[in-house]
Amino acid sequence: MQEIYLDNSATTCALPEVREIMVRALESEYGNPSSMHGKGLEAERLVRHAREQIAATLKVDEKEILFTSGGTESNNLAIMGTAAANRRNGKHFITSAIEHPSVEKTMEHLESEGCEVTRLPVDREGRISLDDLKAAIRPDTVLVSLMMVNNEIGTIEPIEEAGTLIKQVNPGTLFHVDAVQGYGKLLIRPRRQKIDLLSVSGHKIHGPKGIGFLYIREKTRILPILFGGGQQNDLRSGTENVPGIAGLGRAAETAYRSLEERMGHVSRLRDCLTEGLGSLPDVTINGPLGEHRAPQVVSASFAGIRSEVLLHALEAEGIFVSAGSACASNGQKHPSATLTAIGLSREQMDNTLRFSLGVLNTEEEIGKTVETLERLLPKLRKYTRH
Repeated sequence: MQEIYLDNSATTCALPEVREIMVRALESEYGNPSSMHGKGLEAERLVRHAREQIAATLKVDEKEILFTSGGTESNNLAIMGTAAANRRNGKHFITSAIEHPSVEKTMEHLESEGCEVTRLPVDREGRISLDDLKAAIRPDTVLVSLMMVNNEIGTIEPIEEAGTLIKQVNPGTLFHVDAVQGYGKLLIRPRRQKIDLLSVSGHKIHGPKGIGFLYIREKTRILPILFGGGQQNDLRSGTENVPGIAGLGRAAETAYRSLEERMGHVSRLRDCLTEGLGSLPDVTINGPLGEHRAPQVVSASFAGIRSEVLLHALEAEGIFVSAGSACASNGQKHPSATLTAIGLSREQMDNTLRFSLGVLNTEEEIGKTVETLERLLPKLRKYTRH
């Protein structure tokens, strides 16, 4: 049976060139990058080269790249680290109502410690209002944290406009962007977009799991949340994950080598899938359909069929999709914050699947998926409707 993998926002397979350099780091250049002998220097060169590769994709300085274990740690460090370093400036933070749990839960932790958090609402397409953002910024606002691309419905937030606005209203307020679903899909220029901190995860761009990075603009005040041997300029102690870092650097370089062409392909697949789903009865597309839509995500609600039922029916046909964010969907008992914020009913949420596309997908796979749904939906509705 042909496998069709349409859950690329949950994770991606590592590219051959990524696996190749990781094996090299495991088998031959396996030293500790803090060691002063030759093996250590070999490993240190791999780390330095990866940092250069990543910095080049963002047009930033390599010393502004800090390696982490992934998006969750990067988000935690960005928020907790700036909160600790800027206590004298205030205790007010701004985020949105549809952030990833690694941001929302961190904000909840700050609230438990006496901080105040403003959560911006979103419209039916999942976008914040810049007017709401402007009204929320105060003299004691330490940080604004917004995701670049929503992981469930693919909304692109107005990041550049938000960055400019934040610095106009309060130049001292820091701007953190969770770019886990945006990096490798969109052109990102932190300096132009007034971004002070930017979180990225490797396994979303055909790199390895367990590795990511945090861009930290030079002179940004931030304190560590991990303590130990003082690696990475005392900001993130612990022996560097050299194979992961090397793989991440190679994946980042590959993602941006021909970004426009690669994402053009993914966008065409997205449009093909959206059109196909739209032709099926009682199917509703969630989120934006215009220019504020990321190339890789399609969210759809299938009236009369629970998402778990349809997910497993597709799986039996060799098609892999998601019932929501993989970070929260496994055993999830509470409704999606994103789908709630854009106005879906609980029933609609229970009927929603996410299709997330990647550069390795093909038009034939999209066609097969739509054909399979066309065949499955009447059968499943026959047995699930009362």
